[in-house]
Amino acid sequence: MAPKSVLVLGANGYIGVAVCRAFVAAGWQVYGMLRRAESVPTLVSQEVIPILGSPSNLDFVDGLLKRTATFEAIVDCSNPTEYEKYFNESLALIRLLSEKSNANGVRPLVLWTSGCKDYGTTDVDGAIGLSPHTESSPLNTPSILIPRAQFSLKILEHTDLFDAAVLRPTNVFGYSSSMYGIIFDFAASAAADGAQSLALVDVNPKTIIHAMHIDDCANAYVALAEHPDRDSVSGQCFNISGREYDTVEGVMNALTKEYNFPNPPRFVSGSEAPDLGPKDKMMQLLFGFSQWVGSDKLRKVTGFEDKRIIFSQNLGVYRRSYEAAVQSGDEDIARIQGRQNYFVTAVIDGFKNNK
Repeated sequence: MAPKSVLVLGANGYIGVAVCRAFVAAGWQVYGMLRRAESVPTLVSQEVIPILGSPSNLDFVDGLLKRTATFEAIVDCSNPTEYEKYFNESLALIRLLSEKSNANGVRPLVLWTSGCKDYGTTDVDGAIGLSPHTESSPLNTPSILIPRAQFSLKILEHTDLFDAAVLRPTNVFGYSSSMYGIIFDFAASAAADGAQSLALVDVNPKTIIHAMHIDDCANAYVALAEHPDRDSVSGQCFNISGREYDTVEGVMNALTKEYNFPNPPRFVSGSEAPDLGPKDKMMQLLFGFSQWVGSDKLRKVTGFEDKRIIFSQNLGVYRRSYEAAVQSGDEDIARIQGRQNYFVTAVIDGFKNNK
C-alpha cells in the first residue's frame, strides 16, 4: 500500500519542521514547501521532500504533481506578515491540489494553524473563578494578531473540495526553543553581568505561562490527520496545549537555580526600573501574557496525550539543547533574533492595548 502524502506549508519554520518530523515518524510521505533554497538541507536532514515555491507563484505545482497527484492532508504552519494576502494565495493553492486529489478519490484534510493568543488573556494562577480558554471561549485577540484570527476561520467556509480544521497551539519550546530561547538569553546575560538575582518589571509572579514541547504539539497534528472519523475533526477548532501549566514564579525559581543566582528572583514595579532595555521588554511580552488553555476537546476526540516534561521541571535540559542549537547555527534562532525589534515594538504595544 502506498503511504499517505502530506504537504506542509511553512515547512522550515519552528512548528513546520516539527510537524514534518512527526508525519515522517508516523509513516507518511512528507512534502515540505519553503521559499528559500538555503533551508532545503534542514528538511532533507529530516527525511522530508523539499518543494521550493510560494503560494504567490504556482509555477512549482506541475513539478509537485509529477511526484504525487494526491494529498490526504495539507498543513499550514506559516507565520506571514501580510496575512490576508497569504491566506488568499494559499487557499488558491489548496483548492488546486484538492481538485487533483478529488480526481483520484481523495478528499484532503486541511489543518490550518492559528494560535491560542486568539483568545486573549485569562486571569492569573489562584484567582477566584479562574478557568481555561476552550474552543467555545470568545475571541479577544491582541490587535496585532487579529488578521490571523479572522482569516484562519475562513478556511472552514470552504467545504466543496476539502475538509478543514483550525488549530490553536500554545507557545512551544524545545531544541532551538523559538521564543523561549529569549528566556535563556535573559538569564545568561544577567548571570554574565554579575547580577545577584533575576528581576522582572511589571509582571505578576502568578502569571500563567502555558506552553508545551514542540514534539508534543506536532504529534497532535498527526493525531488529527489520522483520526478515522473525519466528521469529528472537520469544521472544528482545536486547542493544542500541555497537560499542565507553569507560572512565572515557578520558571523564575527554576532559572535562579539553573544559573546559580545567589538571591531569589525579584518582581519590581516600573517606577523602580523606568528605563527598560530590549531584553526586559521581551520578558514582559513572554511573561506578562497570562493564559491557561484547555485542550480537552482534542484529547477526547483523538486520545492525544502530551508526554514531555514541562518547561520549569526540565529547564536545564532544555537550556543545554538551546545552547547546542545556538552553537550549530540553527536558522530558527537567527529568525527569532532578527524579529526581536518587531516584537518589542508592534507586538508588545498590541498586547498591552488588549490586556
